[in-house]
Order: sequence, then structure tokens, then C-alpha cells
Amino acid sequence: MQHITIIYKRSRSEAAQLAHDLKNWLEARRIRVTCQQNIDDSGAGIRCTLKQLDIPPESECVVVLGGDGTFLSVARFLENRTTSIIGVNLGGLGFLTEISRESCYGELERVLDGQYEIEERMRLVVSVQRQGAEIFRQSVLNDAVINKGALARIVDLRTSIDKRYLTDYRADGLIVATPTGSTAYNLSAGGPIVYPTALAIILTPICSFTLTNRPIILPATAAVEVELPSTIRDLALTCDGQVGCDLAAFDRIEITASPHPLRLIKTPSVDYLEILRTKLKWGLN
Repeated sequence: MQHITIIYKRSRSEAAQLAHDLKNWLEARRIRVTCQQNIDDSGAGIRCTLKQLDIPPESECVVVLGGDGTFLSVARFLENRTTSIIGVNLGGLGFLTEISRESCYGELERVLDGQYEIEERMRLVVSVQRQGAEIFRQSVLNDAVINKGALARIVDLRTSIDKRYLTDYRADGLIVATPTGSTAYNLSAGGPIVYPTALAIILTPICSFTLTNRPIILPATAAVEVELPSTIRDLALTCDGQVGCDLAAFDRIEITASPHPLRLIKTPSVDYLEILRTKLKWGLN
């Protein structure tokens, strides 16, 4: 590799220091390095857009220093690019930032030596249609969530698959997740864990009023469509928990697989099953 971009978590002194040290380490190996902190994602409320990261087009790899939230925000700016990405975990529960801070130099040494493979992770494209016009469009790596505010009533979400009616979910909301996002909000809501390289779309209702409404796994070719009733109030769409829009009566949310998967760098020492056991504390008394 000749050019690497380092993006580190904003307002974290240890992330900035590690970014500085990694930059010097890479430049000593004659690699050009662009180093910058992540966008300022502070502030309340739902935003339709976020400021853009300036990732040089010649960059062959992006190294993310932070937690899964930082990783997701950086991945969003690689939406239509083939640039590969690798994450160093400086946060808590990290499924996307798979490399520890302690092992990052050794793992990056393997990457520079070509001891890695590219793992493609499926993304979704989410579109909101209102009165015949598209008002919002976003790609997501983890999930798209339709949910109500704290004081809103149960909502009816008329859901179709490939233009064929599935059901009306009466629930607090609905999660549409990728396999990568199956260990995020989907897992907390009782959805299944799906191996991250699988090609599938997961539908999981949030606190369903009808107990027989269970999560369902669909093929990646499925087109999910959710229609909103005339009676909705205080309902929102959030994508990867970071960007989204307020929803209105009769809005239609369309969700399909993206033609642009994320290209995740995997070294031989990183084992997803081990990460799963460790993060979820399986097998511990």
C-alpha cells in the first residue's frame, strides 16, 4: 500500500495520540498518510445529512480508531467507493472495530505484508417516498429503524416484500438489519444473530403487540416496503443510529440491498466466532 488514511474518534486524547504514533510508524515505512479526526457528530435530534469527511480518492485503506459508532460514520462516507477499511477498537463492545489497541501494530504489519483478505459486508439502501417524491436516501451498514417517540402510541406498519403483502406490524417500531447489524439493535430486540458475510435482510419488530409476529430472515434480493398509516404521530427513521428523518402520514419506506458492499480488511488472527464468544461472554459461568 502506498497511501493510507487514518480517522480517529473526535474529542478522545488517546485516539489522537495513537493516530499520531501510527502516522509516524507508517511514514517510516514510506507510506503516505492522511490523518484527521472524525466529524463532529455531537448534538441532539435527527439529521438528514452530516458533514463530509475528506478521504482522498487515492487512499487504498482507511484505518478507523474508535468504537463501532466511529466505524459506522466513516463507512458511510465510503458508500460508493472500493476503498478498504479496518477498525481499531478504542470503545466498549466492538463487533466492527475488531482489532485491539494493543495488537494494532502487529495486525497492520500483517496488512502491509499482504497477509489479509477482503471480506465484503452487505449494505442496504433506504429511501423515503412522500407524495411521489424521494425526500431521503441513505446507505446503511447495520440497520434502518422505524420507531416512535417516547409518548407515541403503538404504530401500524404495513409491510410488503417484493410488492407482496406480508403483515401489518403493530409494534413500537421495526428494525430492518443486515447480517453485520444483526448483533446491534436487532439482537437487543430479540432478533437472530446472522453470520456477517451472509446475504440476507432481517426484519425484527420492536415490542410487537402481536406475540406471533416474530423476526424473519429474507433473501438479499428482497425489496422491503413499509407504508405508514394516516394516524401516525412522532415517528422517525434512523439509519445506523446516526442519521435519518422524521416521518409523516402515508410515507413509504423502501429498503433494498446496495450494489456497493463494504470492503473490510481481515487478518488471519481475527476470528469472528471468537469475537462473538468474547463480546457476548458465551461459555462463562
